[in-house]
Amino acid sequence: MIDIPIQTFIFYLFSLAMVLAAIGVITVRNPVYAALFLVLTFFTAAAIWLLLEAEFLAIVLIVVYVGAVMVLFLFVVMMLDINHAPLSEGFIGYLPVGVLVAVAMAAELLTVIWAKDRFGEGSYMEPVAHAQGYSNTAALGERLYTQFLLPFEVAGIILLVAIVAAIALTLRKRPDIKTQIPAQQVRVKRDERIRMVNLKSESQDSGRGD
Repeated sequence: MIDIPIQTFIFYLFSLAMVLAAIGVITVRNPVYAALFLVLTFFTAAAIWLLLEAEFLAIVLIVVYVGAVMVLFLFVVMMLDINHAPLSEGFIGYLPVGVLVAVAMAAELLTVIWAKDRFGEGSYMEPVAHAQGYSNTAALGERLYTQFLLPFEVAGIILLVAIVAAIALTLRKRPDIKTQIPAQQVRVKRDERIRMVNLKSESQDSGRGD
């Protein structure tokens, strides 16, 4: 009987579950099932990160992607009634390019697998078990704001530019949509909004006669 450590067994179990869930994402036809398989993939990836003592990354993956992004995807997919027939009409025309890309990716993966001298198990150190009071969040923050401060700031600037560009594209002028202009609303005068009208009142006798 092969003696396998419990951590190694759990790692291979979660890895198998993650690979099967990822295959389910791209093979199922129902988009709701694909989103649920993606949620399972994120959960198993977070479990593997917990084995590597990366608790902060695991929690962020579950809270941000599973708890926010994937829930939004599920709501959008279930609320929209998408006709998938027109989307798949021209799929055969893209098949040669898809096969070429798949072959190239498979060749790259095989190259990595067979390059044992550079990517073998002996090329990487095993993760060291830390003490009980070790904080993954504190260690990550210390590395992020000291050694990798410049890449962190550059990534923040790139994301800021992307947000401003997305807002600018959304707020473009459209002739078929009515919008409010607060500056013009503030400068409006009383005479432009109110019109006084004198109405003649009817006499009481004429009202009784009716």
